Amino acid sequence: MVTRPRERAEELCFLLEDEGAEVLSVPLLELRPPEDPRPLASAAEHIHRYRWVVFASPSAVEALMEAVREAGTVHLLNRVKVAAVGPRTARTAESFGLSVSAEPEEGTGLALFHAIRDTLQSGDEVLLPAAEEGRRELEDALREQGVLVTRVTAYRSTPAPLPPEALELLASSPPHVALFASPRTAEAFLEAVGRERLGPARVVAIGPTTAAALERLGLPAASVAERPTSEALVDAAVRAVRG
Repeated sequence: MVTRPRERAEELCFLLEDEGAEVLSVPLLELRPPEDPRPLASAAEHIHRYRWVVFASPSAVEALMEAVREAGTVHLLNRVKVAAVGPRTARTAESFGLSVSAEPEEGTGLALFHAIRDTLQSGDEVLLPAAEEGRRELEDALREQGVLVTRVTAYRSTPAPLPPEALELLASSPPHVALFASPRTAEAFLEAVGRERLGPARVVAIGPTTAAALERLGLPAASVAERPTSEALVDAAVRAVRG
């Protein structure tokens, strides 16, 4: 069972099917634009003032690049350093022509902070376009460093209505493995579906942050991906099945 939003699930589903898995895609969240687009638009208009732009997800990249395009400030991006959490986020940034200067091997906000900490001075400005409900650990670490952080909502996730056939299939044929790529998705699963629908499924987390959230929710992970990528998630799913 893949629980990622539809926009992020295609590659993962394809890789799982290539391994011979029968995949049930149950997108629990929908990605939507911010309710108030003005902070994102203002950040895009003044993009040249920031020393770094830090991206935590591909959706944040896409949202900011659309805002920069609308503001007519794309040409000013060459003055800004770009950091990305995870290889998929980095690839998305590079697909827009951005040069990624920092991409930590461990795909967490704190790892990214440590990767750029030595380049920052008190008073530097950093732009953090993020999910409305995104974690605050990176922002908090930057502020403790004396950095001026502008955090703007790039997108928000809302619960996706589950079709009755998906619920029926979960009830009649519980999955052997359930993949979770964010704490928010795990919370949405419990709210919409409930723990009992997982049956004896082995739970797989995309990284330590999601694994910790699953543990708190009573869904301990049988396996954790070594990197926040679709390929690593598939490897973790294979380990969960064999373990």
